[in-house]
Amino acid sequence: MKISSGNARPKISIYLLIAIIGFIAVHIGFATTFLIPVTKGTFEAPAIIYIHGMVAFAWVLLFLVQTFLIHRSQYKLHMTLGFTGIVIALATSITMIPAAMFGVEKELAEGLGQTAISGIVGNCTSSIMFLSLALSGVAYRKRPDIHKRLLLLATIVVLWPAWFRFRHYFPSVERPDIWFAVVLADSLIILAWIWEKYTTNRIHPVLKYGGIFIIAEHAFEVIMFDTAGWRIIANAIYGSMQ
Repeated sequence: MKISSGNARPKISIYLLIAIIGFIAVHIGFATTFLIPVTKGTFEAPAIIYIHGMVAFAWVLLFLVQTFLIHRSQYKLHMTLGFTGIVIALATSITMIPAAMFGVEKELAEGLGQTAISGIVGNCTSSIMFLSLALSGVAYRKRPDIHKRLLLLATIVVLWPAWFRFRHYFPSVERPDIWFAVVLADSLIILAWIWEKYTTNRIHPVLKYGGIFIIAEHAFEVIMFDTAGWRIIANAIYGSMQ
């Protein structure tokens, strides 16, 4: 893959590359827990789970299509499709919470107890981060340099569950919450930083500080997960949603 330096446009942008990686990651990550069971008719869940899966995948697909359109300089169609992103982002964020509740109830039935309830906090923070980044990206649509980086970060956030499910392929890996949910998932941010530094000799502040925040937030969740303070917050959220 050839990458030009300086101000020349790369043969493929980091946005299109990450969009392709994310599209593949979703299919691999959810293959054993959702896609294959659905095709076999062995997956049973409330309708909201299917809706969430559909709209979350729609966001990943839209990001892929939109980056491809920019790569092909089809700006008018890009702008037209962009408005559907608002609806998809809202639907994805809103359905994250009932989907998380379904996960909690399922894990409670499996006997995970308080740890199951503690998982709901991360889903809420992911919902807030994703929606904030996505809507901010829309708000800055007239500033392409900011717009595209915010939407890239939003997509990286929404890909987190897919990366975490890679643990099912590698059950012997200890601390999957670190290696898959932080290191693997947030490696896309590092990749984007390296790409920008190499192609433009700088890292845009939105990508730099937005990326730092996401990595820090994910690391904080790993450190604090299921601690006494975390459980208080988790139980409050869980209780309010029952």
